[in-house]
Amino acid sequence: MGDPGRDERYMRRALARAVEGLGRVEPNPMVGAVVVQDDRIVAEGRHARFGDPHAEVAALRQAETLARGAELFVSLEPCSHHGKTPPCTEAILAAGIRRVVAAVTDPFPEVSGRGLARLREAGLEVAVGVLEEEARRLNAAFFKRQATGLPLIIAKWAMTLDGRLATAAGESRWISCEESRRRVHEVRRIVDAVIVGAGTAVKDTPSLTVRHVEPIPERGQPMRVVLDDRLVMEASKEPAASARQTPVLIFTTCLPVGTAPDAVEANRRQAEALREVGCEIVTVAKSGEGLALDEVLADLGRRGMSRVLVEGGARVFGSLFAARLADRIMVFISPRILGDADAPGPIVRPAANTLTSPPPGATAAPYAAVPSPPAAIVFPSPLVGEGRVRGNRSTTPATPCGCAPGATGGLSASAFLPDALDLQDMTVEQVGCDVLIQGRLGEF
Repeated sequence: MGDPGRDERYMRRALARAVEGLGRVEPNPMVGAVVVQDDRIVAEGRHARFGDPHAEVAALRQAETLARGAELFVSLEPCSHHGKTPPCTEAILAAGIRRVVAAVTDPFPEVSGRGLARLREAGLEVAVGVLEEEARRLNAAFFKRQATGLPLIIAKWAMTLDGRLATAAGESRWISCEESRRRVHEVRRIVDAVIVGAGTAVKDTPSLTVRHVEPIPERGQPMRVVLDDRLVMEASKEPAASARQTPVLIFTTCLPVGTAPDAVEANRRQAEALREVGCEIVTVAKSGEGLALDEVLADLGRRGMSRVLVEGGARVFGSLFAARLADRIMVFISPRILGDADAPGPIVRPAANTLTSPPPGATAAPYAAVPSPPAAIVFPSPLVGEGRVRGNRSTTPATPCGCAPGATGGLSASAFLPDALDLQDMTVEQVGCDVLIQGRLGEF
């Protein structure tokens, strides 16, 4: 049996090496490994990029003969199947490792306990569960996609101190400071897609690309996704105009039965114009007055996407929260006060699980997202619970909230709003002149 404190020390090193693969290994998980001989680290490895050798193999190659009789600490169960690379279990056995410590079992069905079983059957000492929670949080996107088929959803917005996204005239550039915008681009560079609603696309004509930092060469630019149930986005303006350089995916719905022929023809011409500039258009089912949000995210999951950043607008956020589909939030709060009751806020409650506002006179479903600060857990990362993104930025350290889970200054969350969502693992951090609040909203 190993010393728990000792095992945790070496596992933390393996987790630190795993983080180096963030944004480069997806849809694979981030994995790190260290080889320990005579209580000394003699080799380290990580899964560096998709298709490259796994972390265990990289560490064992570095260790060479020092691996014989050594211990291997790895942040995820070694694979036992032939994929893009041979099974790691066979490399471990060939190297002569005597003990393997894994942080967590791999949820991938072709592995899922088989790797550890193979090592035990061969006579190796095997331990699992060392820093398991940290390992799960590190690869939250991988665990979620294996469990649900959906990518990890990150909702991001910037607002003033009085909770406004823009002026009443729609001006929003810039509410957040330059350091905050750079931070957003650090996140964009590690996600597979950036989502906006049609209203945001038409009003802001955003490029939705990585600009303030260099894109990761293996990944390039994220796919731009627009939720446009009526095909109102113009082909001559961004993001559609640059679709041949950076992909644009548009989700829409079929026109309702009985739509006037001229409207049907206008919709057809609009779709043709968007396709001509390089946009891909996917039709999903209607839900209420808009798109079926679960179908949109399922489509992205089938494309192998691990992380998706949602940047607005308010109706999209309202639908995400009402449907309990957001996993993380990043909220930048600017030290400015607009003081305008007509200025838009970050969330519009949906009529149902839709991506459009309720029709006139409709009774909206109760809005279900209130950040209720919980336990003091800090993840120094732009994505709470996942790997640190490196880069220069003017910040103060993230500070956890010290309130008990569900605490709202004496009132329970349910007393404040029915069906409220509690923000977990909340951190508060100064980024330039802004304050950044991050946290997770559910299991992942």
